[in-house]
Amino acid sequence: MARIGAMISAPARAIMLTELFDGRALTMTELSGVAGVSASTASEHLSQLLEGGFVTREKSGRHNYYRLASPQIAHALEQLVAQTAHVNLADRPGKRPRTPIQQARLCYDHIAGHLGVAIADALVAKGALVPLDNDYELTPQGEALLGSFGADIPTLRHSKRLFARQCLDWSERRHHVAGVVGATIADLAFANGWIERARERRVLHVTPKGQSALKKHLDLNIAPTGDLLHP
Repeated sequence: MARIGAMISAPARAIMLTELFDGRALTMTELSGVAGVSASTASEHLSQLLEGGFVTREKSGRHNYYRLASPQIAHALEQLVAQTAHVNLADRPGKRPRTPIQQARLCYDHIAGHLGVAIADALVAKGALVPLDNDYELTPQGEALLGSFGADIPTLRHSKRLFARQCLDWSERRHHVAGVVGATIADLAFANGWIERARERRVLHVTPKGQSALKKHLDLNIAPTGDLLHP
């Protein structure tokens, strides 16, 4: 635990890990830029993260690309943020406008933020998911719904990953869907043109097509920013 704490205690390393939360691979130059450190310093930080098992490195052409070692790393770090953040009542969501990353974002490979929580709530309300301890159970209605979007349910069932995890959202303090089901929902939303990446990394926008689909299938009125619109 002490070694893990040392890995994430440096602000530059924490920023780099956060930047990799959406699952993409970035170069050392890109990571040094977001962390605000020199290339040599970034190299030292990335070497420590490699040695600690937090990231992997892949060479392509002249560049080395770094990504989080696994979805479990992203999930664990997200949970640490959610469990340890102390928020004043005046700072809770709803008391002031949400930032874009609080509205809709990727947490490694699944949808998080206000949009992710709204989708999870809607799936539970429709009987597609049933909360069970720390997970969700995908019901026959849920299988039919995801199947209608293009999901291969037998393949999902045979995945070795966590299947449908209740992931505590650090900005909403409520659960969104992680695991293979959460990743599949995000993949289908991208493939069907319902969401797209914003210019800011990890931030998501809902497309007009996505607004129509979320209304039709989940009875959600969602703004392009990922905010739930109440009548």
